[in-house]
Amino acid sequence: MNMFKRIRDITVATLNEKLEQSQDPVRLIDQFLLDTRQEITEAEKLYSNIAQHTRQLHQHVEKASSMRKKREEQAMLALKAEEEDLARMALQEKVMYEEKENQYNDLLEKNKEALSEIEYQLNTLKSEYQAVYSKREYYYARMETLRLQQQMNRRFGGTMPNNQPSFGRLEDRISDWEMEAKAMRDVRQMDHYPSGTSSTALDEELERLRRKLDDERKEG
Repeated sequence: MNMFKRIRDITVATLNEKLEQSQDPVRLIDQFLLDTRQEITEAEKLYSNIAQHTRQLHQHVEKASSMRKKREEQAMLALKAEEEDLARMALQEKVMYEEKENQYNDLLEKNKEALSEIEYQLNTLKSEYQAVYSKREYYYARMETLRLQQQMNRRFGGTMPNNQPSFGRLEDRISDWEMEAKAMRDVRQMDHYPSGTSSTALDEELERLRRKLDDERKEG
């Protein structure tokens, strides 16, 4: 189960759908980044608190374990000295510390699981943030280019020399629509978060480095 409440109105799962309906996808991306950054901050605080409590529980386990061993040794010494009553008292405390050790160990294991879960969720949030952030400036530039192109077309699209009839403005509008469709299609594909480097390209780079390493070894 989740260890903290997700506070974002926009998640990676719904970002794609909202981008399709948005008139300002860059602003939507910025809101996503802001909300994710806030959630990361909250998750980091929670992780710190759980980690601190886990360390405290570990100290309790070590202390109870140490006292258990100590009382058992004392009981053994008492028996050797034929002091059975003292041995019984030491064993009673030994049993008490053993119970404490088991109780604290149970709590410690639960906190370790919680710590592992919050760490996983925190890494997931950071990965989401970086994936979207790395695309933000590029899509901003794309949308700004499209906006300026549309503005230019509106300003000059109807002005033609020699009063000749032309379909230039219509062509410009169609071109704008095509550019808008392509830009928004690219934005909607953000949820795939492509790395930008194909497996084939990586294989070729790896093979190039291997050949370079072999050459260096031969020269050495």
